[in-house]
Amino acid sequence: MFTGIIEGFGTIRNIRPTGQGSRFAIEADFHLDRVKIGDSIAVNGACLTAVSLKDRLFEVDVAPETIRRTAFATTHIGARVNLERALRLSDRLDGHIVSGHVDGIGTIVSKERQANAVIVNISVDEHLSRYMIEKGSVAVDGISLTINAISDGTFTLSIIPHTADITSIGFKAPGSIVNIETDLVGKYIEKFLMTPKTDHATKRSTIDMAFLAEKGFL
Repeated sequence: MFTGIIEGFGTIRNIRPTGQGSRFAIEADFHLDRVKIGDSIAVNGACLTAVSLKDRLFEVDVAPETIRRTAFATTHIGARVNLERALRLSDRLDGHIVSGHVDGIGTIVSKERQANAVIVNISVDEHLSRYMIEKGSVAVDGISLTINAISDGTFTLSIIPHTADITSIGFKAPGSIVNIETDLVGKYIEKFLMTPKTDHATKRSTIDMAFLAEKGFL
């Protein structure tokens, strides 16, 4: 589990094919203290497992499913990636709950400076945009961000200078492919509504708007 608060950059030092998958060697720009082999590290928002570790250099195996669902298919040696170590229970949750299980990809359509912010528009398929709402949360390459607006398969972000300086969103150009993880809560609500709880005595669903309001979803 992660928060979407990026700790630093990593640089892809090597990519080695392993059948239909790959093994990435990544060098972090910060000390990997308290990290051990087997730990989870979010790389551009994808939860990967450290299988080798030496100083600031670690290796991860990227499965075929991960390559299919993420922007890793276009990753190259020398590319910079966002890194976040797994959340500890004693940490403050400064972003939002991020599982590191990427739902799909988006494409940066435009970037435009507005006062001290950079306005970024990202296009996504409908199967992702259905879980997005104005002022809701989204993870873009693992960065916890707030959706300013959404319409016609495109959502808008307002990036502050600090975020632009310390994450890859600052140097990604229009046309760049990014990893998208939508908010976990929306997916669970949809699941509850699609497979409703049933009162076996009456054979009727007990999930309705009143039930959702009672449980704090509305």
